[in-house]
Amino acid sequence: MPELPEVEAARRAIEENCLGKKIKRVIIADDNKVIHGISPSDFQTSILGKTIISARRKGKNLWLELDSPPFPSFQFGMAGAIYIKGVAVTKYKRSAVKDSEEWPSKYSKFFVELDDGLELSFTDKRRFAKVRLLANPTSVSPISELGPDALLEPMTVDEFAESLAKKKITIKPLLLDQGYISGIGNWIADEVLYQARIHPLQTASSLSKEQCEALHTSIKEVIQHAVQVNADSKEFPVEWLFHFRWGKKAGKVNGKKIDFITAGGRTTAYVPELQKLYGKDAEKAAKVRPAKRGVKPKEDDGDGEEDEQETEKEDESAKSKKGQKPRGGRGKKPASKTKTEESDDDGDDSEAEEEVVKPKGRGTKPAIKRKSEEKATSQAGKKPKGRKS
Repeated sequence: MPELPEVEAARRAIEENCLGKKIKRVIIADDNKVIHGISPSDFQTSILGKTIISARRKGKNLWLELDSPPFPSFQFGMAGAIYIKGVAVTKYKRSAVKDSEEWPSKYSKFFVELDDGLELSFTDKRRFAKVRLLANPTSVSPISELGPDALLEPMTVDEFAESLAKKKITIKPLLLDQGYISGIGNWIADEVLYQARIHPLQTASSLSKEQCEALHTSIKEVIQHAVQVNADSKEFPVEWLFHFRWGKKAGKVNGKKIDFITAGGRTTAYVPELQKLYGKDAEKAAKVRPAKRGVKPKEDDGDGEEDEQETEKEDESAKSKKGQKPRGGRGKKPASKTKTEESDDDGDDSEAEEEVVKPKGRGTKPAIKRKSEEKATSQAGKKPKGRKS
């Protein structure tokens, strides 16, 4: 799923290429699973002729400020991506649309042509994104319910330590709670815990002052570096866990073995030699009965988020249940829901049947729906090139 660095890369690309330009053509997909609360024709009419003033982001959410409301708002879901024709925009690896696809892509949900001929499209291959037209995006869920943005509104180290001391849940699910800190997803959470040498199942309130400081530093450094290189993973330091965590394959990072567990219902990569449980958490783990031999764990394609409702739980975690503590624990999964919601699941695309929906727009043919399935082209375990920091 696109996390803060990928969404920020999209925001910056829009800011650098689209500001001050007038929208002269609009095509909105006839897809009410992605396009929320408004018909394609009304969406088109509402923004046609308006000028893009700025591009804004909080957490994993992006919106365009026009010269007058309402404003288009994008929740990227599992595979949302911004494309600007002729401009390179970094995308989450499973969000990319093949170069051979028609333009705008059959996966396009929102397309605009600007007065200088530049074309911008928001695509979603998996149809778990949400595109809305809002008078004030920051005043409504999910943006209104988000915690401080991990890049723009970081807590001080003292504020961070004080907040962790009050949290009686395990640290990995807490980091994924968008009502606590917004913008951190599965790979960032794994990375910062690895760099801070903290076990994903360690209770947040049990962390020492030194561990809180180390985690605060790793969150800041990982996010700032990822944003600085426009989320281009080839530019991530070669010693990062990121390069070795995909696919649940046996591997090593900096000579240390990587293992996979479930934390808060999410597949989690960590290094047992460096990230150790201690205190009551270690005692509790020692009492957990090991899995029987020959029982094969559930497979996934790489990031291992098994349940497709998880992202919605992240992005709307601070709604009416904002005070409720996220649930975490070894091997526990949240209650199953129908697979119609947005998710941080990077699972095999064949598991969720896609409905390709032709956009509606001026001069276009009537909407045609067709069912198709894609084979996931997983490159799990493939080690990207990186540079040493």
